[in-house]
Amino acid sequence: MAYSFYSFAITLFIFIVSTHLPILAWCSESGFSIELIHRDSPKSPLYDPDSTPSSRIRAAAERSHSRAIYFRDAIHKAHLSSSALPMDDANNFYSEITPNTFEYLMSFYLGTPAKKVLAIADTGSDLIWVQCVPCEECYTQSAPLFDPQSSSTYKTIPCNTISCSLLPQRSCSASSHCDYHYGYGDKSIVEGYLSTETIGFDSTSGRPVQIPTILFGCTHQSNGTFDKNDAGLVGLGGGKLSLIRQLGSAIDNKFSYCLPLSTETSATSKLNFGSNAIISGSNTITTPLISGSPNTFYFLSLENISVAGKIIAVGKPTQANESAQGNIIIDSGTTLTLLDDNTLQSVERSVKSNISLTQVNDPNGVFNLCFDVSGTGASTQFPEITFQFSGGASVVLQLPNAFVEVGQDILCLAMISSGATAKSINIFGNIAQQNFHIGYDLTNKQLTFAPTNCATQ
Repeated sequence: MAYSFYSFAITLFIFIVSTHLPILAWCSESGFSIELIHRDSPKSPLYDPDSTPSSRIRAAAERSHSRAIYFRDAIHKAHLSSSALPMDDANNFYSEITPNTFEYLMSFYLGTPAKKVLAIADTGSDLIWVQCVPCEECYTQSAPLFDPQSSSTYKTIPCNTISCSLLPQRSCSASSHCDYHYGYGDKSIVEGYLSTETIGFDSTSGRPVQIPTILFGCTHQSNGTFDKNDAGLVGLGGGKLSLIRQLGSAIDNKFSYCLPLSTETSATSKLNFGSNAIISGSNTITTPLISGSPNTFYFLSLENISVAGKIIAVGKPTQANESAQGNIIIDSGTTLTLLDDNTLQSVERSVKSNISLTQVNDPNGVFNLCFDVSGTGASTQFPEITFQFSGGASVVLQLPNAFVEVGQDILCLAMISSGATAKSINIFGNIAQQNFHIGYDLTNKQLTFAPTNCATQ
């Protein structure tokens, strides 16, 4: 967003609320960090102690496929006039997320006195929303619904405001409240009032953070395949209504995260804001964040992929907007890396030619290229795979970033096809991002990678 656009640019100050949270003086110079909870972590309400690496990766692959369809359709429709779309498509035009395809959760506090909310953390969407009382037609959730009438800091947004105009799909209620409507590909919906409220976070430093006057959606009607353990969603995308854009200059338009290896189930992931999101050191590399449509998504330019030094060209952008140069989205909410058919097949051929291990079938039928690693020293036989992004950013994938365990002594290349159509979109998934500290600088439109042991950060 244009950062001067918000006349209510966030000012953080010392104040007292009638809650268990202590007083905090916080300013943009200090920064803060919060915990991200992977859906398969023992800390997650979705944790299944009976799951196996095989069952978890199979479920993650299904979510990655659904996520890719969401990105593909959103990009395609963003280049069309909503007035030219059929009614069914128009209703789904601004879908925020395909229900239940998320990978990470985060906790925050809402209102005064503060109520704790466990919500989806999503870099692929913008709007922050929770389910609110009254909610006669809402998906069932385990936690109590947020009651706006019980909060002294809750306010609805009128229709004729700049804030309301930020919504891509809006209308006016009989009481002149700003209504939002988000549709989903499976015909489920989220509807409610655009509002403002105080949001708080338990930072990992032990110093709670509270931020007033954040725009969010108070949902009074919803349905779909949401999980009962989720009470809403926090959009971390690049659009004007996301948490990142609303915090704006208060966090110097910077955020970052560090995702441990999925095999380290007891490790904690961190989401960092402001000065805590600054990444420095001799091992850092940077690549431009590319402007694209919709502006929610974080586009990059992937120039090539190399396998054991052999360079494989990557196709040009397939978006309708030919001026856009981004040909891949980086997304924390997609587990696997998705590549167009031609690129993926070239990568698979090159990987296969560099590995002398016995090739086997994936018992789940998800991956094309799998190997028997029952022999000793198998890890030394895997070639180095490098993603070369624009600006000279060479991201070297270690074995856990490029291969996943799908069964006993079976490793598969953790990349799947994004399709062969002109609308397919590449995605740099979170397995490839693990053990990298990844920083987003939205002022300078720059993404930074630094190899890091995220389990100990």
